[in-house]
Amino acid sequence: MKKPQLFILILFLITSCQARKDYDVILRNGLVYDGSGSRPVKMDIAIAGDTIAALGKLDKMTGSTEIDATGLAVAPGFINMLSWANEALIADGRSQGDIRQGVTLEVMGEGSSDGPLNATMKQARKKTQGDIKFNIPWTTLREYLDYLVKRGVSCNVASFIGATTVRVNVLGYVDRPPTPEELSRMKLMVKEAMENGAVGLSSSLIYPPAFYASTGELIEMAKVAAQYDGLYISHMRSEGDHLMAGLDELIRITKEAGIRSEIYHLKAAGQKNWPKMDLAITRIDSARAAGLQISADMYTYTAAATGLGACFPPYAEEGGNDAWMKRLKDPKIRARFKEEIGEPADNWENFYDLVGSPDKILLAGFAVDSLKKYTGKNLAEVAALRKTDPIETMMDLVAMNGQDVSAVYFLMSEDNIKKQVLLPYVSFGSDAESESPEGVFLKSNPHPRAYGNFARLLGKYVRDEKVISMEEAIRRLTSLPAANLRLDRRGLLKKGYFADLVVFNPDSIADRATFTQPHQYASGMVHVFVNGKQVLKSGKHTGAKPGRVVTRH
Repeated sequence: MKKPQLFILILFLITSCQARKDYDVILRNGLVYDGSGSRPVKMDIAIAGDTIAALGKLDKMTGSTEIDATGLAVAPGFINMLSWANEALIADGRSQGDIRQGVTLEVMGEGSSDGPLNATMKQARKKTQGDIKFNIPWTTLREYLDYLVKRGVSCNVASFIGATTVRVNVLGYVDRPPTPEELSRMKLMVKEAMENGAVGLSSSLIYPPAFYASTGELIEMAKVAAQYDGLYISHMRSEGDHLMAGLDELIRITKEAGIRSEIYHLKAAGQKNWPKMDLAITRIDSARAAGLQISADMYTYTAAATGLGACFPPYAEEGGNDAWMKRLKDPKIRARFKEEIGEPADNWENFYDLVGSPDKILLAGFAVDSLKKYTGKNLAEVAALRKTDPIETMMDLVAMNGQDVSAVYFLMSEDNIKKQVLLPYVSFGSDAESESPEGVFLKSNPHPRAYGNFARLLGKYVRDEKVISMEEAIRRLTSLPAANLRLDRRGLLKKGYFADLVVFNPDSIADRATFTQPHQYASGMVHVFVNGKQVLKSGKHTGAKPGRVVTRH
C-alpha cells in the first residue's frame, strides 16, 4: 500500500474512533429518583436505543446527546392510571398536556373501552361525537390501540377492557340480567381482550347501563380477567351516600373472583359524606390485612367532572341516548325527573343532591355550538340567564344538546385529599383528556386536572405542603402502578428497563390551570423521554411520537 493511502486509512480509523459514541444519550449530574421510593442519588444515566443502558458515574463514557441535569430531578416516566385521552390522542398525538407533566403512559378504559365495538355501537358513537370528529376503522380494543400508534403518539398507551362495553355489545342498553348464553359471550369477550393485551377489567357502576349489572355478573367477568393476572378496577357503585356499600361490593368481587382490584378516584363525595373517608380507609386497610390485594388511585382536586347525566335517575338512559332524549320531551316523565333529581336518592348516586347547590355545578362542554356561550358558567348562573328553575335548565340543556353535557362538580374536601395522598397504596390518574391550548380543544373547558394533576402533586402536596416526600410521590407515580398493571420493565430507572424518563425542576414544578382558565400547561418539566426518544426538550415538545402499546408482562 502506498504511503498516501496508508496515511488516509490511518486518519480514517482515528476519526472513526473519535466519532464513535458509547451511548445515544447521557443525562449527567441529575438527582436520580429511581422509582423504588429510595432516597435520591446524584448520578449519570445512559440510554442506548429504547433502553436504560447504564447508571452511575459515567465520566469516561460519551453520548451522541449529552444533557446536563445539574440541579434537576430525574425519575421514571409517570403513569396516568385513569386517562380519558382516547379521543384527544386521535386529534393530536403529541399528548401535550400530560407530556408536559411527565406522563409517559396513558392507561385508558374507565368502564367503557374503545373496543370491542359492533356496527350499532360504532354508529351510536359517531352520532354523539363532540368537538372531535373521527372515523372508527377499528373493532377490537387492540385494534384501537394499534390504530393510535400507527397514527403516531408521543406517549405509550394501554387500556382496560370495559365491562360496560362488553355489556352493550351483548345486551345493548336494557335493564335486565344476561342469560347464561349471553354471559358466556360476555366472558369470551373479556378473554379475547385479555389475550390481546388488556391490562384488566374495568367497571363504572354509577352510569347506565353499567348500573344495571349485578355483582354476580361482574364477578363472573372478573374471574376471566383473574386467569390472566389482570386487575379489576372500578368506579364504585357509590362514592357518596352509599360509599361503604360500594366498597363492600368491590371487596366481595375481589374475594369471590380471586382477583387483584383497584378503586378508581378514591373519594367521599358530598359534604355530608366527608367523614366517611376515615371509615373507608379503615375498611380498605382491614381487607388488605386479611390478604386481599386492593389498591386505589386519585386525582389531586376537590372537584369531580362528568356529565349532567349523573344528576338523572338511572332509568333515564335505559335504551341509550335516543331514548333519553325522547323521555326529555315527555312532560310527565320530565316532571318525574324533576321530582327525583330534587330529592336525596336511596338507590342511585344523585350528583345534584351531593353537590348541594346549583352554583357548584360548572358547565364545561357542549356538542351544540349555540350552547357554547354557557361554557364556564355555573348552573345557577345559566338558570338565571334563562329565567328557569335550575333543574328545568339542566333538562333543557341536555335536550337541546342532544346528548349529555360535560360538567364539573365541587364535591370533595381538601382534608380528605391529603389523607388519600398519604396512603401508600394510592397511585394517581387525571381522569381527563391530554389536551393543548389550541385548535379543537379550545371549544370546551376541561377540568384543570387535564393540565395539572401530576404537577400539582409534586408542587402543592410534596414541595409546598410536605404531605409526602418526593421519593414517595415518585414511587406512586411510577413503580407502584407499573407493578399493579404487571408491566414489563417499566416504572423504575434500572439497567435494562425501557427508557421512559423525565427531568424536572423540583423548585418550580407546578400546576397553572384553573377552573376558569383551564387551558394552561403546567410548569417545571424540562425533558421527557419515551422509549429512548426525546419528546420534550428544554420545556418544548420535539414533535417525536415514539409511543407504543404497553401490555401486561
